[in-house]
Amino acid sequence: MDYSSYVACPPPQIQALTEFMNEFDSSHCNLSNPFNGVWCDNSTSAVTKLRLSACLSGTLKPSSSLFRLHHLRYLDLNKNNFISSSLPYEFGNLNSTGLFELHHLRYLYLAYKNFSSSLPSEFGKLNKLEILSLSTNDFVGRVPPTISNLTSLTELYLEHNQFTGSFPLVQNLTMLSSIDVSYNHLSGTIPSSLTTMPFLSNLNLRLNDLIGSIDFPNNSSTPSRIEYLYLGRNHFEGNIIEPISKLINLKLLDLSFLNTNTILDIPINLEILLLQGCGIDEFPNILKFLDKLENIDISGNVIKGKVPEWLWKLPRLNTVFLSNNSFHGFQGPVDVLVNSSVKNLFVEQNYFEGAIPIMPLSINNNLEGSIPDTFYISSSLRSLDVGHNRLTGKLPRSLQNCSSLEFLVVDHNRIKDKFPFWLKALPNLQVLILSSNKFYGSISPPNQGPLGFPELRIFEISDNKFTGSLPPTYFVNWKASSLMMNEDGGLYMLYTKNTYGIISYINIEAIDLQYKGLSMEQQRVLTSYATIDFFGNRIERLIPESISLLKALIALNLSNNVFTCHIPLSLSNLGKLESLDLSSNQLSGTIPNGLGSLSFLAYINVSHNHLKGEIPQGTQITGQPKSSFEGNAGLCGLPLQDTCFGTNAPPIGMFNPDIGSVSVRFFRFFGVSVYKK
Repeated sequence: MDYSSYVACPPPQIQALTEFMNEFDSSHCNLSNPFNGVWCDNSTSAVTKLRLSACLSGTLKPSSSLFRLHHLRYLDLNKNNFISSSLPYEFGNLNSTGLFELHHLRYLYLAYKNFSSSLPSEFGKLNKLEILSLSTNDFVGRVPPTISNLTSLTELYLEHNQFTGSFPLVQNLTMLSSIDVSYNHLSGTIPSSLTTMPFLSNLNLRLNDLIGSIDFPNNSSTPSRIEYLYLGRNHFEGNIIEPISKLINLKLLDLSFLNTNTILDIPINLEILLLQGCGIDEFPNILKFLDKLENIDISGNVIKGKVPEWLWKLPRLNTVFLSNNSFHGFQGPVDVLVNSSVKNLFVEQNYFEGAIPIMPLSINNNLEGSIPDTFYISSSLRSLDVGHNRLTGKLPRSLQNCSSLEFLVVDHNRIKDKFPFWLKALPNLQVLILSSNKFYGSISPPNQGPLGFPELRIFEISDNKFTGSLPPTYFVNWKASSLMMNEDGGLYMLYTKNTYGIISYINIEAIDLQYKGLSMEQQRVLTSYATIDFFGNRIERLIPESISLLKALIALNLSNNVFTCHIPLSLSNLGKLESLDLSSNQLSGTIPNGLGSLSFLAYINVSHNHLKGEIPQGTQITGQPKSSFEGNAGLCGLPLQDTCFGTNAPPIGMFNPDIGSVSVRFFRFFGVSVYKK
């Protein structure tokens, strides 16, 4: 492929760029996109900036033509699929000493699952670097001491790797404003030079094996600039709070899972305070003086009694985590909470009990009775999760007044009602979870047409008493689920970051899903995939062909129903499908051959049907356990046995050496986000 039409650079540079792009599958790289592209210097015409994010697939080799672009100052290769790549030492040669100073590499972004290896010591040659981002890779071993040569560095991001050993040598990096080494295995103490850096505003040490004490200089004439401090999930010793109280500019403090016990003194300008799992046994009264506090997390402690009334009087308080304590109620009238600035309240795994009040709702307590039918027109409610309680009665019809509702989760209750077709009136509904209740009747519309719900992405109605059949056009109007996923095509089970760099609590949703043969909790519903779970009902007849329109579908569970006839051939068109469970139905015919070529399919179960013929051969199929195909007397071939019908010839394979197992990271978070004005 020739890229000369996209960039105004001299032929030798264009040739090197073209050769580099041709080393990979670069079909998703659009250089006319303003985000990705190539930039050349106006005076020398040399390539000085190259940004190719989330569009390359292949192996980055030491002989890559990339290393002929000696004038690079800015290189962004984030989020690419560099298969089995170590980081070539040639990166250290990009900064040739014979080049003009302005042409030295200053910005290097190699984040998000690009590389696995130790970090080459040659990085120390890139001594003009100002920003270095190597986060979310699989780097191992020690951070090389040559990192101390990068004296121009202002931002260093090494988080989410497998680095071990002592803390990186940073005493010479006096220009640093941000350093993130979280989610590694660093050990030992932190150097005293770290806390005296004059420009440091963001320090993230979260989830390592660091020990010892931590101190900050007490200099009133030049106070520390630190605004965001993450110390959680380490093994620091001594009095941690006292030195931190000197940080007058501190906005965010993370002390999660440190044995602080009591909180007696704390910076008064805090906006976010994370005290999860600190062994606190009394509600910290110091919080009443934090007028700027917006988010507080004291979950996972051993606090008993009632939540104090003064908490709801903090003027900026938005999000409160009280989960996993021993609270049994609230002080004062509920109106104080209802009329406060709090929009997100997490109280699961406590001892609250009784009927549901008209207030922010949460899950996993002992709530009983029915959901109040008091949702008013134009309600700003976006998320309602009352799962895992003992609620009875019917869904409140006033929910159709909540035009902003996106997430409705009522699973694991005792609600007895028909399918809520009336919720089609909600234009933004993306998640509908009715599982493990006593819902009954048909899930087909009265006119036997499409279901509707154009924005629906997560549809889970498992373990109820639904009956009837699905019309051929059932999935036709699912506009959102018909959209293709992002180009990298993986299953996203991620946390997101807000401007403070911490988990964005405001939009977290937790969803139980029968996925890949397991029941698991799914966090943070993104717009790039869809899942359907009809497990454990009495739905019968054909699986609608229109299901093939759901191009974003990653998980489909129709098991333990009464579906008959054949498996739709069109399921082979669901190129992003990762989990397919059709077990324990009455399906007949053969398994479509196309299922063997679905490269993302990591779990398939068609056991206990009436299927026959040869099992399609392919890496994703033959790697499944025998139990996924048992209970079908007419099936043969791997993984059940080596041959079909007594022949000596092995099954015809469709082996694809590039297909591997799907790696999925799950973050289990028990929470509910509730929105109100």
